[in-house]
Amino acid sequence: MKLKGRTAIITGANQGFGEAIASEFVRQGAGIFMCARNKEKLEAVKEKLAKIAPKDQKICTMVVDVAHEPEVEKLMNAAIAEFGHVDILVNNAGIYGPKGPIEKINSDDWVAAIEINLLGVFYCCKHMMAHMKKNNYGKIINLSGGGATAPLPFISAYAASKAGVVRFSETLAGECQGFKIDVNAVAPGALNTRLLDEVLSAGPQIVGKDFYEKALKQKKDGGVPLEVGVELCVFLASGESDGITGRIISAKWDSWKTLPNRRQELMASDIYTLRRITPEDRGKKWD
Repeated sequence: MKLKGRTAIITGANQGFGEAIASEFVRQGAGIFMCARNKEKLEAVKEKLAKIAPKDQKICTMVVDVAHEPEVEKLMNAAIAEFGHVDILVNNAGIYGPKGPIEKINSDDWVAAIEINLLGVFYCCKHMMAHMKKNNYGKIINLSGGGATAPLPFISAYAASKAGVVRFSETLAGECQGFKIDVNAVAPGALNTRLLDEVLSAGPQIVGKDFYEKALKQKKDGGVPLEVGVELCVFLASGESDGITGRIISAKWDSWKTLPNRRQELMASDIYTLRRITPEDRGKKWD
């Protein structure tokens, strides 16, 4: 029960990875406030979680489009009113957006992906910040992905927005110094969720041969289990990770379970951050 007594807001919690996070948070003792755009799926998840939660453990829902700031502000205020305090914010809601060469994709669809994936994170953080600063404590977990640390040709909106999420997380972590608010980005790994199905449906002519074949292999192999990323989110939401902030952490590849023993060493370095590589970093002298 690593999250007993804590409360969390989870966006995009009606399916896939968001639902998996919500389920484990409930098992770990947290009261949760879930949001998503699809009411039927959201209520179905709430019914499932109610079966595993004690009667005094609150599970709340609200239909919200995180791309619309007034709806986000309403969500934050409702969660604070319901729980009295919110300790954890998990910004999970996201979409791939349009796929294909940029000269052929719809510009409005590209912008819409940025609004959900990046502006949605900004709006949620903005309208929770005063509350967390007042409490002098908070945990913010922003979902990143492969597009943040490597180019994703033909899925440009997703890649650009997720890179933005990581830099925003690092920047917000700096703003929160002195308030005991930890802000981190999570790369959960290649998950077999609806996003993978979208890539396979689009086909190699849209997403590119290499990415499509990689997706086919992932579908066959099963991808990274949801539980791997969920376990990292529980760690970052718990007191065990206090003081670890401003990082992008891979659930599959990084040794994050040992970070409590390396807290000072980590925070004195640029490990697990986005940084520019210079010629000297690769042993070259170009000047």
